[in-house]
Amino acid sequence: MQAFLPILFAFIIGIGHAFEPDHLLAVSQLVARRDSTLLAVKDGLYWGLGHTTTLVVFGGLILLGKVTFLSSGYFEAAVGVLLITMGVGRLLNKQNYTLPTLVTRNRHQLAYAIGLLHGLAGSGALVLLVMSELRDPLHSLAYILLFGLGSVVGMFGAAALMNIPFTPRMRISRVLTSSVVVVTSLLSIGYGGWMIYSNVLT
Repeated sequence: MQAFLPILFAFIIGIGHAFEPDHLLAVSQLVARRDSTLLAVKDGLYWGLGHTTTLVVFGGLILLGKVTFLSSGYFEAAVGVLLITMGVGRLLNKQNYTLPTLVTRNRHQLAYAIGLLHGLAGSGALVLLVMSELRDPLHSLAYILLFGLGSVVGMFGAAALMNIPFTPRMRISRVLTSSVVVVTSLLSIGYGGWMIYSNVLT
């Protein structure tokens, strides 16, 4: 029964994992481009799928190759660079400060790619570590799949909530829209800088 406890909680832990600050900040930069809640939640879905893909691939390497998972400090720093890049890019994009409906493309490759990177940072690395401690390969596989499913569900909901300020009905004030853009972009830049400093420069 003790071996099953991590598996039973994997789905719940995965949902909570989706709400980590670096995940929310990255996805908030993505969904702000969308004038459709459907497209925004698809971004969240693709982020979760990318995140789960990384965990499954490296989890498989751990199970089959019996490799030891290394420190994720540089992965954390890479996520920090990504957050800074996205924040700066959003601040400099003049279209983000206008009221007309956003023109967006129905493409989600960026969300998937960002999810891939996040899979090896933060709690994602800890998930692989926990998985490697489970003796039964089937238990390990079940753990990582349930965790991944939880992260997909969690980010699906988070993306829908974060897109609300950017839907056409809510984009009624240029001041409000600009304020949200500036605040979330600065938070993304600041948190990204902290991730680089805490993982590489200290």
